[in-house]
Amino acid sequence: MHVAMISYHTCPLATLGGKDTGGMNVYVAELTRHLGQMGIHVDVFTRSQDEHVPHVLHNLGYGNRVVHVPAGPEEPLPKSDLYTYLDDFTRGILEFAQNKHIQYHLVHSHYWLSGLAAERLRNEWNTPVVHMFHTLGVMKNRVARSPSERESPLRLEKEAHLVQTVDHIIAATPAEKAQLEFLYHADSRKISIIPPGVDLGRFYPIPKDEARAFVGVPAEARMILFVGRIEPLKGIETLIRALRLIQDTGRLTCCPHYLAIIGGDPSADAQQMDSEMARLQWLTKQLGVKDVVLFLGKQAQESLPYYYSAADVLVLPSHYESFGMVALEAMACGTPVIASQVGGLPFLVKDGITGFVIPDGEPALLADRLTQLILDANLREQMGKRAVERAQPYAWAEITRQIIQVYDRLLTLQAAPPGVVTATPI
Repeated sequence: MHVAMISYHTCPLATLGGKDTGGMNVYVAELTRHLGQMGIHVDVFTRSQDEHVPHVLHNLGYGNRVVHVPAGPEEPLPKSDLYTYLDDFTRGILEFAQNKHIQYHLVHSHYWLSGLAAERLRNEWNTPVVHMFHTLGVMKNRVARSPSERESPLRLEKEAHLVQTVDHIIAATPAEKAQLEFLYHADSRKISIIPPGVDLGRFYPIPKDEARAFVGVPAEARMILFVGRIEPLKGIETLIRALRLIQDTGRLTCCPHYLAIIGGDPSADAQQMDSEMARLQWLTKQLGVKDVVLFLGKQAQESLPYYYSAADVLVLPSHYESFGMVALEAMACGTPVIASQVGGLPFLVKDGITGFVIPDGEPALLADRLTQLILDANLREQMGKRAVERAQPYAWAEITRQIIQVYDRLLTLQAAPPGVVTATPI
């Protein structure tokens, strides 16, 4: 089987924590690797953002390739500009397939822009399209706190179109499936709930003393960790305000503690620094917690298991999160998670068992839960052990098998003569 994997706006090989890099990058890279391990050939097509990077790379193993397709300037562009170059991108994929004499059996697209490219490829190749939205524009607009955070009418229109036209949709959680059904009027028969996975060979509990030595955490300090993109949607302000409340209570004066934030570029100059990064740094100064908040910037995927294992707790205070792969990675490393009660997070983090689930935007409650975990080493240990157990069923090998079942079903349906029903819908 040959699969064309479409990740138009972001490359799966990009360093995590940048403006447009995160869980989706990990998803595409890991799914491609494991599909290759199971004998399925995958080419991942993404827009070229650097003319100095080879257009074809074999970084994902098993003969699977990342193909950087020139479409517009070969440099990073705002998402708002990318729709303009979709035709160039699609033509580039068609030319690649023709030049390599390869016939793809299926297209698997990620995010709405990729879905539009996949739809055009289907028209040329007559292949089914499996799509995963990862985030939904309507949901993001529901939690937007300023006009700049709102998604464009174009995205909303095209997402609604794709829901009706793609052959199958992968939803990460029952919550996302319900959102697709009620907000986008999706046909439930063409939605499969398959969560993202975790690489248990990379994310596992590293002895805390070894992990802390690697990342430079003092043995006596308690480490609170955030990992993700630096954007308002992630709710980092709630976490910083919770730290201020913890300082006010004085309950943790016995325990040296600090917050490590992984993501973004905290060292950029004033003209190039992301506005949210600048705002959060200003907020730490205004609230008097600058000395206990460390902005560590983007980190390589290989170093994340050390940070997760070194941390006493991972916090995901997001206003919206379709799944929360960071939470799953941390749990696999034996770290309790405190997460907002939004999107897919309550399905992943079990309240009072593997961590805590709290209402979105409640710094006082977050401060209480953080204090409870930091002061109770036994609670941290027990939650950490249960978190590891909770992560095991999400091994990428199992998730990939479920994805392959969707592929096989779609190809069987496509091959069936008109009017023949081969089985019940997926």
